Amino acid sequence: MTTLNEYLGQKREALLDRRARVKSGELSAVTLKASASAEGRSGVRRIRIRDFQVISDSPPDFAGYNLGPSSPELLLGALSSCLTHTYLIHASDQGVPLESLHAEVSATIDPRAGAEGHESIPVYPQDISYLVTLVSPASREDIAKLYATVEKLCPILNLLKRGNEVRGQLDHQQPGYRTTNAA
Repeated sequence: MTTLNEYLGQKREALLDRRARVKSGELSAVTLKASASAEGRSGVRRIRIRDFQVISDSPPDFAGYNLGPSSPELLLGALSSCLTHTYLIHASDQGVPLESLHAEVSATIDPRAGAEGHESIPVYPQDISYLVTLVSPASREDIAKLYATVEKLCPILNLLKRGNEVRGQLDHQQPGYRTTNAA
């Protein structure tokens, strides 16, 4: 089994190749897509992203079967994954050796949100925080530079910190009638 530092060498090669492809105009913006469908009897949400599938469910106290993480938990998982990946990218780019890397994300969500008498409680996860633990022989200065880079360039972290406009539509169809124009 290879070490994390050996992987950082592979990551650096991929990063340099990607930068060259961006510079040459070969790479540009892409559209990311995900979809979810609710399953019949269980209400489980089957999320599809590219050729991958993830199951999302609710805990039993919210009519779920606990077959997968909830949507807010998936959001925290996405942040922890993005932080970890961004550390890997920039550690490889900056030549910072890593023996190990772990990101833990937490938030609070209040089930009373929106209920009568609790209208002011946000319905979304709040007080999001993270702790990245890394083991590295690098200097404090190198680690501080790496941290600043990740804070600046981690996509999901910055989305959550800065927000983003989200536009929604609803395509209401009657039973027995389906169009192919649904967005």
